[in-house]
Amino acid sequence: MAEQRDTVGLVAGTSDSTPLKFSVAVGPDAYLQLDDVVTTERVVPGVGPVRTSGVVTQVVARHEGASFGSDAFLIADGVLPAITQEIAEVTTTRVDPEVYVPPLPGVAATRATGAQRDRALYFDSMDKKVVVGLGRDGAPVYVNLDFLDGTRGAHVSISGISGVATKTSFALFLLHSLFASKVLRERALSAKALIFAVKGEDLMFLDKPNAKLDDSMRAQYARLGLPATPFDSVQFFAPPTPGDTTGRPHVAGRTSGVDAFWWTLAEFCQKELLPYVFADAEDDRNQYTLVIHQVAAQLRREAKAAGVDGAVSIGGTQLRTYAELVEFIADRLQDDTTKADWAGAATTAGSVNAFIRRLRSSLKALGPIIRGDLASRPGQRQVSTANSRVTVVDLHNLPDRAQRFVVGVVLRAETEAKERAGAGGLLFTMLDELNKHAPREGNSPIKEVLLDIAERGRSLGIILIGAQQTASEVERRIVSNSSIRIVGRLDPAEAGRPEYGFLPTSQRQRATLAKPGAMFVAQPELPVPLAVEFPFPAWATRQSEMAPESSGPINIMSRMARDADPAPF
Repeated sequence: MAEQRDTVGLVAGTSDSTPLKFSVAVGPDAYLQLDDVVTTERVVPGVGPVRTSGVVTQVVARHEGASFGSDAFLIADGVLPAITQEIAEVTTTRVDPEVYVPPLPGVAATRATGAQRDRALYFDSMDKKVVVGLGRDGAPVYVNLDFLDGTRGAHVSISGISGVATKTSFALFLLHSLFASKVLRERALSAKALIFAVKGEDLMFLDKPNAKLDDSMRAQYARLGLPATPFDSVQFFAPPTPGDTTGRPHVAGRTSGVDAFWWTLAEFCQKELLPYVFADAEDDRNQYTLVIHQVAAQLRREAKAAGVDGAVSIGGTQLRTYAELVEFIADRLQDDTTKADWAGAATTAGSVNAFIRRLRSSLKALGPIIRGDLASRPGQRQVSTANSRVTVVDLHNLPDRAQRFVVGVVLRAETEAKERAGAGGLLFTMLDELNKHAPREGNSPIKEVLLDIAERGRSLGIILIGAQQTASEVERRIVSNSSIRIVGRLDPAEAGRPEYGFLPTSQRQRATLAKPGAMFVAQPELPVPLAVEFPFPAWATRQSEMAPESSGPINIMSRMARDADPAPF
C-alpha cells in the first residue's frame, strides 16, 4: 500500500525508453520535480524483477492536442479539447540486479523514499558515508568517505561565483561533518585541518558559536545527525604587524588566541625558500629562473645563523632584515668578482638584471614575514598543525605575492612532515582561490607543490579541498584528480566550459540561478550530481555573530575519543 501511495505516474511510451534514460508521464494527482528519485520495475524472463532507479533531470508540461501557441486560449475557454500532460526525464543511477534492460512503457513509476532512495543513490552500499547536506526531498545526502580519505580517491574541487556560491561555507561544513561525526572512526584523533583564510577575518571565529543560529537551523543539524556547535581545538596564525618590533599579530577583530608567524632569515637561507619568492607563474624559457636556484644554493652554503632572533651572517656581513638580504644578493650578483659564484659562470647580464628586478619587487610584500629582528617565544612563529585539530592561517592582510609564498612554504613543510611520519593521519587542506595559486598556464613552486599533493597526496594522507571561481582556469591535473566535485552558482559563460561536463544540461542551467547554500555534488559512484542545501553555519563567521558562551562549545575531540565506535555513521 505504501508503494501505491508513492506512485507518481507511468513510464511514457511517446519517447524512447533506454536502460540509462527514460521518461515518466506524471499522473493527474501527482507531481515530480527536479532531483526527485524515481524507481520502476519490470520482470525479465529467467532473471526476475529488475528495478531501475534514477534522478529526475528535467520536467516538461505541454498541451496534448494543441497545434499552435494561441490554442492555449481556446483550450482554457473549453472550445478546443486537449489535456495537460507533464513528462519527467529520468537519468538512471542504479539497476538492480545489473541487467540493463529498458523500463517498459506503461509500467508504474514511484517516488523512492527511505530504503528505496538509499538503494537508488548507493547510500546503502557506502560503508563510511559523510553527510553533505539535505536533498530537495528533505532527506540527508551523503558522499562516500572512501573517495575523500584516499582509500579509493581523494580531493575536493568546489567552484562558483565569489560571494554567491558560498564555497568557503560549504568547505567548512564538510570539515565539520567529518570531525563532528563518527565517520572517521579510528582515524578521528589523528585527523587535522589546515585552513588558509584569504578573504577578511571571517574564519578567525570558527571556535565561537553563532548568535544567529535559531531553533529551526538547529533542527536542520539534528536531521543531518550533527551537533550545531562551533569547531573545537582551533589555533589561529596571522602575520606580524608591519613596523611593530614585538611580533604582534596583524588582526583587528580577534584580540586573543592568535599567534604571529614569520620565517627568520636563517630559515630562509638554510631551507632554500628563495624559489617561493618567485611564486608567480612564469614561462620556463625565462633564463633568470636558473639564477634563482643558483642563489638559493649559495645562500644555504654561506649563510650562518647570527643570534637568537634569526639574523644571518654571510661572508662576515650581518643581515637582520629582508631588505638588507636582498641588497646583499644584488651586490654579489653585480660584482664581477663574485658574480660567477652567485649566478653561474654562463649567466647573462640580462638574466641577472631580470632576477634582481623581480627580487627587489618582493620587498614590500615579503618584508613583514621574513625577519631577522624579532625574538620568538617557544610555541610561536611556526605554523604547525601538530597542536590542534584545526589550524587557521590568516593571509588576508598580505599581498598576493606574500600569500603565495606562505601557502607554498607551509604546504611544503606539511608534506615533508607527512612523509617523515608515514601513513596513518589525515590532513585536510582547505585553500581558496586555487586558480591564483595553481593557474592553468605557466609554472611556479607553489603550483608544483599543489600538483604533488593532487597526484600523490592521497598516499600521504593529505587531502586538498580547493575552491575557485573558475575551474577552467585551474591546472587540469589538479581538477581531474579531485574525486568529489562541487558546483554552486556559476557565471553563464563559465557554466558552458568543458570542465563542467559532468553536470547534465539542466543542472548547468540551474547552476546559473542557484541561491546561496545550494550546491551540486558529484561523486564517482553516481552518474548524476545531487542537489543539496547545507545548513547555516553554527560557528561565527564574523565578530558581530559571536554569541555569548555560557558553558563553552562541546569538546568534539574528547567526545569522539569517548564514543569511538566501529559502526558506520
